[in-house]
Amino acid sequence: MTNAQTKSPPPSFAEAKNSRQKARAAGMDPDRWYVVEYDSAVKKGQVKEVVFWNTTIALYRGEDGVLAAMQNRCAHRQLKLSQGAVDKCNLRCAYHGWAYNRKGRLEDYSHDSFGNPLIKKQLRTYPVQIRYGLIWLFPGAPELASEHKIPDIPELTGDNTWANFAVDYTWRTHHSMVIDNICDFSHAFLHRKYKPFIDAKLTHHEADDDRVYLTYDAYMAGGRISGIFVDRNRVNTRSIELCYEYPYQWTNTGDSIKNWSFMLPIDERTTRVFFLFYFDALKIPLISMKTPKWLTQWVLNIAKPLVFKPILDEDGVALEAEQLSYEIYWNAPPIELNPVVPMFQRLTARKWEGYLERAKNAQAVCAN
Repeated sequence: MTNAQTKSPPPSFAEAKNSRQKARAAGMDPDRWYVVEYDSAVKKGQVKEVVFWNTTIALYRGEDGVLAAMQNRCAHRQLKLSQGAVDKCNLRCAYHGWAYNRKGRLEDYSHDSFGNPLIKKQLRTYPVQIRYGLIWLFPGAPELASEHKIPDIPELTGDNTWANFAVDYTWRTHHSMVIDNICDFSHAFLHRKYKPFIDAKLTHHEADDDRVYLTYDAYMAGGRISGIFVDRNRVNTRSIELCYEYPYQWTNTGDSIKNWSFMLPIDERTTRVFFLFYFDALKIPLISMKTPKWLTQWVLNIAKPLVFKPILDEDGVALEAEQLSYEIYWNAPPIELNPVVPMFQRLTARKWEGYLERAKNAQAVCAN
C-alpha cells in the first residue's frame, strides 16, 4: 500500500530517511534571537501570547514601558498569564490575581493567604530586545543570549536610515518550506501576474556550516506596477544576492533594495514570517532626481498593499498547499532541479541536529 492509502503521518526527525524529510521534521535552534512581535503592537499595560515551537510565552510591557517575557502559566492553577493583567510592572493571573515580577518571582497573592507564607516560586523568563521596530526574544538558554547576535542592519541604524516597512504572515506551513520558497527563484510561474522576477538563472552558490549563499541573474520587478517604482538607471536590477544565514534570510538587489526575512516557528505546521524591506531610493514617475527619504517612504506605503502583499499572498497559498500535500505524499521520492534547495534543507536539519545533541549532553551533565 502507498503511504497515501495508509495515511501514515510524516516521519519524525529521528525516523527521517532523507534531507527533505529531516528538514520538514526539524525545529529551529532556540539558542538564537527570534522576532516575535512588532514593538508598536505591545502597548504599556498590555500582555500578549507568543509561541515558539509549541512553547507559549507571555510577553508584556509594564507601565514604565519596559518589556518582559516569561513562562506563560501561573504556578497556582496553570492558567495562561497572557489571559491576565499588567499591574504596574508585574503580571497578574486572571484567576486569583497572583502577581509575578519581571524576574518571574511571585510577588503576592492579592487575596487572603490563610496564614501561609508567600510561596518562593519563580517562573522561567526570556531575554527580550527591541531592534528595527521589532521585538526579539531569545527562547533558548539565557546564558547564550550574548553569544548570538541580532542581525546587524546598518541601513536601519542611526540618524540616516533608509525608508522601510515590515509585513508579516502566519502561514500553515513548516518553516523549512518558507526558506525553500523565498530562496528558490524557479517558481516565477506562481507570480506570473505580478512578475517580481523574470528569467532567473542561478549563477553562483556556496555553503558553509552556517549559511547558503547564492546569486541569480534575473530581471527584477518586471511587473506592470512594480516596474514603475524601480530606478533602473541607478540600480542594477539584473541580478540579486540571496543568503539563508541560519536562522534568517536576506536579499540584496543592486545595493539599493534589500530585505530580511525572520521566521518564527510556532509549531510543526505553522510559521509566522516577518519580512523587513528597506530601500535607498525609488523612482517617482515624472521625477528624474533621486527621491528623498520622506518621499521614498510615502511611495513605499502606497506600494506595500499594491505590490508586495499580493506577491506574498501568492506564496502563502502555495506554501499552505505544499504543507497539506507533504502530509500525504511525504514518502514520494524528492525531485529538486535547483541544486540550492537540498542545501537549504541540509543546513536546517544539521542545525536542529546540533541543538538536539547539545540538549542531550546538557541533560546528561545535570543527571550526573
